[in-house]
Amino acid sequence: MDNSSQRTALIIGAASGIGWASAKALAADGAHVTVADRNIDGARERAAELGAPHTAAHVEVTDEASVQALFAQTGPLDVVVNCAGFSNVGMITDMPVEDFRAVIDVCLNGAFIVAKHAGRALSEGGVLLSISSLNARQPAAGMSAYCAAKAGLSMLTQVAALELGPRGIRVNAVAPGFVHTPLTAPAAAVPGVVEEYVENTALGRAGTPEDIAEAVRYLCSPASSWLTGEVLDLNGGAHMKRYPDVMGHVMKLAAQ
Repeated sequence: MDNSSQRTALIIGAASGIGWASAKALAADGAHVTVADRNIDGARERAAELGAPHTAAHVEVTDEASVQALFAQTGPLDVVVNCAGFSNVGMITDMPVEDFRAVIDVCLNGAFIVAKHAGRALSEGGVLLSISSLNARQPAAGMSAYCAAKAGLSMLTQVAALELGPRGIRVNAVAPGFVHTPLTAPAAAVPGVVEEYVENTALGRAGTPEDIAEAVRYLCSPASSWLTGEVLDLNGGAHMKRYPDVMGHVMKLAAQ
């Protein structure tokens, strides 16, 4: 990044997976990174790995007071990357409402809260970037909450881009396909899930956190200075085929 040594970046959900890979990428470019996560011990360990001047912070994206306190701690920012998210599995007719709400609360409501306070804290010409999902456009049986939340995040990204554009703030999202992270480890452990995903991917492999971090690096840099309101599909071509039958594989495993 040009003048990156003078840039400040906040990565939410940076204790592991895509968030951690993104934090490393931006730090390698010289940005001063705040590693934020609900897992404060993990965030502190990651910040220590990066070394000074990088720091750690605690945040719960579903708690506006927590998010507000985080932005008060960091002060003015040039880059905010929100990687917080999780999913569950269950058919609509069986899923407890509280389970549906829990995913929506983190993946959509949390994204709104982050966008609200990032929009206030970002300097003119700053960047707000969210991690969305292939499921924003590709449905999957048993994943109603996650699909709905990520689809909502796509539109939230575009609205925020319109509202923050007059200040030169760019708002985009990256929508990964299946990436090997601690978050996806339970799904990857179900026999057949990864194999079916790879079969339906043009490039014939699942992704890595580093694959996504390279896109984050680009979207947070001046190289993408005329790009906003975009949801970048980054999935090896999986959006051109079909999503694996995760629920079917889970039910087969449960029946054994």
